Amino acid sequence: MPQYTILRFEKHKGNPARPLEAHHERQKEKYASNPDIDMAKSKYNFHIVKPEGRYYHFIQSRIEQAGCRTRKDSTRFVDTLITASPEFFKGKTREQTEAFFQRAADFLIQRVGRENIVSAVVHMDEKTPHLHLTFVPLTEDNRLCAKEILGNRASLSKWQDDFHAHMVKAFPDLERGESASKTGRKHIPTRLFKQAVSLSKQAAAIEKALDGIGPLNAGKKKEEALALLKKWFPQMEDFSGQLKKYKVTINDLLEENRKLEARAKASEKGKLKDTMERAKLESDLHNIQRLLDRVPPEVLEQVRREQRGPAHNKEL
Repeated sequence: MPQYTILRFEKHKGNPARPLEAHHERQKEKYASNPDIDMAKSKYNFHIVKPEGRYYHFIQSRIEQAGCRTRKDSTRFVDTLITASPEFFKGKTREQTEAFFQRAADFLIQRVGRENIVSAVVHMDEKTPHLHLTFVPLTEDNRLCAKEILGNRASLSKWQDDFHAHMVKAFPDLERGESASKTGRKHIPTRLFKQAVSLSKQAAAIEKALDGIGPLNAGKKKEEALALLKKWFPQMEDFSGQLKKYKVTINDLLEENRKLEARAKASEKGKLKDTMERAKLESDLHNIQRLLDRVPPEVLEQVRREQRGPAHNKEL
């Protein structure tokens, strides 16, 4: 089975460093939102670059030292995820795994500068080992410019080419995946999969409330469904807007899911389990759309009206 290297960037504007720090540095006692984390294994996590203090303070300090002016939409830091296909890590010793991530980190350190790295921590307590390397996107002439460092889609493809070339020298079994510029795919953030699951569960509760509406309890049940919709609908609109950016990727995933289900019937279900779990997005999206089709138009309009607020309603 092919084994791929994975390098992904996520730009962060404003100052949302605290939640990221809490996750990366395992500063919570529980992670209810991420059941994949096994806290019993967190003691095996390790740093390649230890943070010198709070993420925010380091980021702010580097920006001030460089004398950079910032705007509200300035990218202040970048979170980099580095990993490989799960099959790559099977049978690897601790030393071999550490060597993989050290080499990967060296690639980033050379590109973005050791002095700009906030933290580089390897998580061994999830399904697949992975490295989170967070850095401040400062250019050599001390400008805060993630666009120049990361570039456009073509530049990002070059990043992937260079990263693979760097890693394959030490790990020759690794392959270069097909370029996103050719497939049209975008990486779907894990948070969107989690949002889909959460919204799907809420949708099931709303459907249950709608199913319970009858001649004798229409008022009470309608209020119950309305209360649930008020919480659900704004999240759903935001989620739908984000999904538009990943239309090509989602369509590909759904097509893969159909092929995988056919192959699973031929006794390959165990081997394809991880991919099929990700393709489960189809079911969650179907449940959400089914609920949207069921909600009476006047109820949706009432939710929208209340979301806009009293000032807007007076204008109408």
